[in-house]
Amino acid sequence: MPEHPASLNSLKQSLVNPLLEQMTLPEKIGQMCQVNGAGGWVPEDLAEAVRNGQVGSVINEVDAETVASLQKIAVEESRLGIPLLIGRDVIHGFKTIFPIPLGQAASWNPELVEQAAGIAAIEAACAGINWTFSPMIDISRDPRWGRIAESFGEDPHLTSELGTAMVRGYQDNGIGACAKHFAGYGASQSGRDYFTTEIPENELRNVYLEPFRAVAKAGVASFMTGFNDLNGVPASGNEFLLQQVLREEWQYPGMVVSDWESISQLTTHGFTADDREAAFEALNAGVDMEMVSRTYADHLASLLEEGRLSIAKIDAMVANILLTKARLGLFDQTFTASVSEGGKQELALEQARQLAAQSCVLLKNNGQCLPLRPQQLKSLAVIGQLADDGYEQLGTWIFDGDERLSETPLQSIRAHLDGVAEVRYAKALETSRSQDQSGFDDAVSVVEQAQAAVLFLGEESILSGEAHCRADLDLPGCQAALVERLSRIGKPLILVVMAGRPLTLAPVLEQVDAVLYAWHPGSMAGPAISDLLFGLQSPSGKLPVTFPKVVGQIPIFYNHKHGGRPPSPETVVHIDEIPVRAKQTSLGMSAFHLDAGYQPQFPFGFGLSYTRFDYRHLSLSHTEITADQSLTIEVELENSGDVAAEEVSQLYVRDLVGSVTRPVKELKGFQRNRLLPGDVKTLQFTLTPEDLAFYDRKQQRLVEPGRFQIWVGGDSDAELTAEFELK
Repeated sequence: MPEHPASLNSLKQSLVNPLLEQMTLPEKIGQMCQVNGAGGWVPEDLAEAVRNGQVGSVINEVDAETVASLQKIAVEESRLGIPLLIGRDVIHGFKTIFPIPLGQAASWNPELVEQAAGIAAIEAACAGINWTFSPMIDISRDPRWGRIAESFGEDPHLTSELGTAMVRGYQDNGIGACAKHFAGYGASQSGRDYFTTEIPENELRNVYLEPFRAVAKAGVASFMTGFNDLNGVPASGNEFLLQQVLREEWQYPGMVVSDWESISQLTTHGFTADDREAAFEALNAGVDMEMVSRTYADHLASLLEEGRLSIAKIDAMVANILLTKARLGLFDQTFTASVSEGGKQELALEQARQLAAQSCVLLKNNGQCLPLRPQQLKSLAVIGQLADDGYEQLGTWIFDGDERLSETPLQSIRAHLDGVAEVRYAKALETSRSQDQSGFDDAVSVVEQAQAAVLFLGEESILSGEAHCRADLDLPGCQAALVERLSRIGKPLILVVMAGRPLTLAPVLEQVDAVLYAWHPGSMAGPAISDLLFGLQSPSGKLPVTFPKVVGQIPIFYNHKHGGRPPSPETVVHIDEIPVRAKQTSLGMSAFHLDAGYQPQFPFGFGLSYTRFDYRHLSLSHTEITADQSLTIEVELENSGDVAAEEVSQLYVRDLVGSVTRPVKELKGFQRNRLLPGDVKTLQFTLTPEDLAFYDRKQQRLVEPGRFQIWVGGDSDAELTAEFELK
């Protein structure tokens, strides 16, 4: 896709502008309308609308023959021959399903994320799809929100890196990407979908908009507005977001599409009186294309006739759509039904296995319970409904996923131990939500006869994703009771959690010997998890989001502000330590909860390995730099254990004094390295002044002189530190 301004201008002059000059008003409005597909056939009314130029895009049509027929009508039978955008939610795979995006983020591996998106694009293109509504790059600090599963977590830098990688994967393989949801949707109050967000502009710019700014710079084909209202103005009618920020400040040349019926929902918000006013507000704000609802089709012509809208405004928005189609090469394609290339499935599944393995995070491993040694096992118990369910392991938002490609953990464990040890299985629960404990006795019997047990617990896929938010983040149903019952047996107990969000694990954490957090790993969950359980690979995933101890700590995230009374171990008092009838006082108090302290269960960036990595000898190329200098940071990393493994090393920075208060730490770099036992490697990070930039109290992006502290380590609690000054 050409991104240079000269290339874009050439496309406008040679293709877009000549088309605009020929288009009637109904044809222009038609380009601004996206309709829902009929699901495998072309109804005559849809064929006629496409033939008359009244449709610019079709969503949710994945039958290759049907798509080819629609494109043939658009290109060969309509007056101007403008091809259609064929949209689909290809979120973490098409036929081959990769880990949910939050799981992919735990890999901290942009290269694998890009490759996964590329495979998804190739598979989807075989169905005629040329546009996906991904990546979702909402900063997500609230695990109650169901759509955290679709996100890359809580950090702007990690989300920016993985979001741009996913964009490259899609667009280098023929499918336009769509950055969503613009903007602030991840801060929905109470973690409830479709709800209100209140974000101060400075926080909006410094945190929530940063990934969108990154993908805009990387040439993402389109943006999607959110369902939320932001500070009183719904995203689909938000002129500040779509005009001031996106068009004027970022000079974004692509197109903007609404979310599903979100323009007509402006009236539901109470922002407009009816669909007519909703169409006016959305178009005036800068939404180029309306998804599914018909406010544009029904009202733009009369609004133009009344003089409330200008034809120049409509022309500019239609030009954005036509330019996007041109950038995707749609005008140069021959539209015929295609068939998936043979020999690609094995490669896709291997990529899915690798990404799934790197996405799993080892949270606990008492006494080196893991890895399991097959030669020392006579019998292994496998417990839980999620151990052998090829559908549930795929996770949320997998409309086109092929469950037949799934290999479950139970299948892989049995294959790995075939002829070596006996595998005993008990389902124990019908579903993750079940309150029926009648299967517990069978599970107890199986564990009693085994040397160790692996429990596959967590959430069914339907419990996360859009419109699936939770107020209670404990293991649902009676899973905690199952853990408690099995823990009494005294056998080594390994908990594998498959879920679409961080769960509060405190109720079960002390009752198990090891915890491997696998998210929803996708098609190859079984081989990936088996590889880790038996030590064929060492876990290398790191948390992309902070895990709370209890729901009452939410929102809890690593890059919070310092505050005037920051907590410390010395200032924390537990509720049970307060004397009865104690006198009220605020002396010595700090920002903590009496019943939960201030620290999370697991910090951002955390993840254990089967080896030990040591960081030492942190050095800086300069202790003072100027605004035109970069800083080189070096640190020594040693694998001081006896297992070859990969480590994700992380660089954090704190601006100690700013014209607006700055976070206690911010991720500014990371890298993944594989070291053999005893290996020592000198890592190098580069920090530029632009990496230190932020928006000040006047909402101007700048780099302020001052002192900065840096840390390098294996998670956000890294202690190895140094300071420098920017003059």
